[in-house]
Amino acid sequence: MTDVTTNVLDIGRLRTSCGACALGQLCLPAGIDGDELVKLDEVVQSRRPLERGRTLFQDGTPLHSLFVVRSGTFKTYTETESGELQVLGFHLPGEILGFDALSTDAHRCTAEALEYATVCEVPFDSLQAIAQRVPGFNRQLLRVASREMVRDHEHLMMMGRKQAQERLAIFLRSLSDRHRRLQHSHDAFVLSMTRQDIANYLGLVVETVSRLFTRFEEMGVLKVERKQIQICNFAKLDELAGEPSPLALTSAG
Repeated sequence: MTDVTTNVLDIGRLRTSCGACALGQLCLPAGIDGDELVKLDEVVQSRRPLERGRTLFQDGTPLHSLFVVRSGTFKTYTETESGELQVLGFHLPGEILGFDALSTDAHRCTAEALEYATVCEVPFDSLQAIAQRVPGFNRQLLRVASREMVRDHEHLMMMGRKQAQERLAIFLRSLSDRHRRLQHSHDAFVLSMTRQDIANYLGLVVETVSRLFTRFEEMGVLKVERKQIQICNFAKLDELAGEPSPLALTSAG
């Protein structure tokens, strides 16, 4: 990384640094100046790519680092007392894994790559040291952690009161909103997770999920080509979800 001679951030240079994948959620919103960004880049460690099916961390592993997904998709899951797997969530490029370990200093789930993936590893002790020196960074880190908690809460609410059709519609709309926030294509994207993973996450059987994808396509809401999804009618998707999307409410205001 080149020497920083000014506190003005050079966006083009930052996108080539090893901390670039964390830029959107951690660096710029926190107002980190050039000198502090150098310190952050110094503690970010690139990991070797993970092949599909490899685990990033496992349930019970001590907390050492947080991980920013640079490419690929991960799922997190836990194993029930009866030995069944329960999918807890899916994690896209630009999102952070590892917050589950903050309360007990040990991970409460397993993170598995759903495809060829790469991550940046940020040692937690080093991250804490930087957060203490840069208050804005600390606040943004808490915001990101809070966003994960809100997502978990919304999932529990959905599972408790939504019908199968609504659950899948909410899931697809949520993925679209997350892709948009990460400045990725929000109307056409690949579902790296299997139908079985989606069914497990939504509390449905895989036959129901497959049938609903077919129904949504017949209704003109989606175009489905294997794992490639194109959302053709956002208004109808919101209707199927049973409530307007946050983006629609923001636009209306």
